Amino acid sequence: MSQYTAPLDDIRFVLDELLDAQSRFARLGHADATPDVVDAVLEEAARFAGSVLAPLNAVGDQQGCHHDPATGDVSTPEGFKTAYAQYVEGGWPGLTAAPEHGGQGLPHLVGTLVSEMINGANLAWGNFPLLSHGAVEALRQHGEDWQREVFLKPLIEGRWTGTMCLTEPHCGTDLGLLRTRAEPRDDGSYAIAGTKIFITAGEHDFTDNILHLVLAKLPDAPPGAKGISLFLTPKFKVGRDGVVGERNAVRCGSIEHKMGIKGSATCVMNFDGAEGWLVGEKHGGLKAMFTMMNSARLGVGLQGIGLSERAYQNALRYSRERLQSRSLTGPKLPGKPADPIIVHPDVRRMLLSVKALTEGSRMLAMHAGSLLDEAAHAADPAERERAETLVSFLTPISKACQTEWSIENTYNALQCFGGHGYIAEHGMEQLARDARITTLYEGTTGIQAMDLAGRKTASSQAAGLKLFLAEVEAFCAAHADQADVAADVATLREKCAEWSALTREMLQAAASNPDELGAAAWDYLFYSGYVVLAYWWLRAAVAARDSSRPAAFRDAKRETARFYFARILPRTLAHASAIRAGAGPLMDLDADSFGS
Repeated sequence: MSQYTAPLDDIRFVLDELLDAQSRFARLGHADATPDVVDAVLEEAARFAGSVLAPLNAVGDQQGCHHDPATGDVSTPEGFKTAYAQYVEGGWPGLTAAPEHGGQGLPHLVGTLVSEMINGANLAWGNFPLLSHGAVEALRQHGEDWQREVFLKPLIEGRWTGTMCLTEPHCGTDLGLLRTRAEPRDDGSYAIAGTKIFITAGEHDFTDNILHLVLAKLPDAPPGAKGISLFLTPKFKVGRDGVVGERNAVRCGSIEHKMGIKGSATCVMNFDGAEGWLVGEKHGGLKAMFTMMNSARLGVGLQGIGLSERAYQNALRYSRERLQSRSLTGPKLPGKPADPIIVHPDVRRMLLSVKALTEGSRMLAMHAGSLLDEAAHAADPAERERAETLVSFLTPISKACQTEWSIENTYNALQCFGGHGYIAEHGMEQLARDARITTLYEGTTGIQAMDLAGRKTASSQAAGLKLFLAEVEAFCAAHADQADVAADVATLREKCAEWSALTREMLQAAASNPDELGAAAWDYLFYSGYVVLAYWWLRAAVAARDSSRPAAFRDAKRETARFYFARILPRTLAHASAIRAGAGPLMDLDADSFGS
């Protein structure tokens, strides 16, 4: 079976030498996030992930979850519930939550790292506490005082978990079509009626209560997405005084049978007049929903990184051990019947591709985590606004690219095993199956692409892009005269100039034909992602050059950066060409002419 060890050396390199995290923490008022505390948290998270969660990964895949149609109850795989109890006992659910609500108040950046470790160790298990963070943020930002008082502490302590109930059988992304209804009651609560599908952790045996955040429409709701409201609907009723009452009229009708993440309960939830409480303003559910959604999207991006890291570790180990054929330049192990497959160029292509995309994605994710901290805690309002704009811009890039790359990475890693990757013995095929869902839930890649091209670029006059390009140019200007990186600095500047030009061309074309935005969006997303990673790999190469870390670590960083610029960044050529091809090749074929 596949193994997992948290990549602490790489994490510490990014924390200390790329992000200068301790200076950031001090500037943002995180007095408790001292080097000793942060290091202790990372070490303990690595231990929990490696020794408790990782051994359960295959168990969850083999056993899956089980639904009792008579009661609606869901039982989780062997060991999952015990692991969750240890998770709660360790205080992990409240790691980054505010102390006034029972949390530990550590930076989001630290929470980002813990999340990656959990996902690398056991993605299916990690789905159960995943959405509680979004529920906390939605209540903290949009809930009434009594709701924060009653619901936040048990969520943050992990005694209860949260869900997001958005999708319905007849509509996915188009939430304006939803049919779930909320009827007002005399006591200020609402009767919620409808069916939601694909609800992650909608039912389980970990906790006594589950808080469902449900999108529904009031009787006087205007049509479309502007008529959506958000309601908190517990599994067991909870009054304004915090007293838990009888079972609410919400049941899990069934669980999905999936190709991956089988240890995670993906539920059909039926609300039959269930008691719910309005969160935020009437018809203002979309605003509160995006609070949850943006948190979840960054979280799913971390799932892609975790899977990629685990896949890389196992493919690297196998490639060093597996003897097959001789090196093209002569035997490397003359005393053996064959050389290890890591000597072969194509195996190295796969390994280096996984390494470059995984470690580059980690830099991007950690940058996003640091921006969340700045947006929440910077003393200067302008600095908070800048961070919010930038992380908003990077969110669709992070979610989509990190998950799409996880599919590429897990398949490349599986391919290193040859036929042994296809069978269950080595655990690689599970990683590939688990990765496939990450591009679908919390907004498909196409949705992320339209979010980036539309809301984050066209509608905002490219505010986030301009901030990011200014940051890149400042770095390039500071290092342009350094001989060892001058060529890569010049390449990155060229790509940024083209990125700006492609943005202008896309928006100009869309002004006369809206289909041009949709036609360009997917390629625009990936062009953006590859340039963002080029920036971080350039920074990593400079930091590694000046680092005091062991020579092998520094050389690996610089050589991986060289590989990225030479072998992966050129993918932007194809994406730029596709963007400039316009909407015609996509839209001119009549729908009836596609075939039967």
